[in-house]
Amino acid sequence: MDIQRRLLKFVIYSNWVLFIVTAGVGLVYAPAEVTKGIICGGLIVILNFHLMYRTLRKSFVPPHVSSLAVVLAKSYVRFVISGIILFFLISRHYVHPLGLFIGLSIVVVSIFFATVCELKKITFEEAL
Repeated sequence: MDIQRRLLKFVIYSNWVLFIVTAGVGLVYAPAEVTKGIICGGLIVILNFHLMYRTLRKSFVPPHVSSLAVVLAKSYVRFVISGIILFFLISRHYVHPLGLFIGLSIVVVSIFFATVCELKKITFEEAL
């Protein structure tokens, strides 16, 4: 169970670090629409990640164990709301799609970094 907590802590921390770094780089080097896309996309995906974590944590911890249907319903509602927000951001030209793509990739990059760090740690522990 220790590895799961360590990975989760790393991903949550690196989500915010990557968000701040990408938003900062966007503020310095990118046009305003791209920067707004990075910030909006990053906030949307980080909020979704935290809500998913909360839903799953509450669903599998007794005494309030939820059914699979409840977990899936919450996921679909979150997905639809995110889709509507993204639709309005892009269709009204509030953000640039490239910036939105970069912002929405923050959690994926965090999970990738966490996986690489953990594999490196496991590999070097086995080598010793």
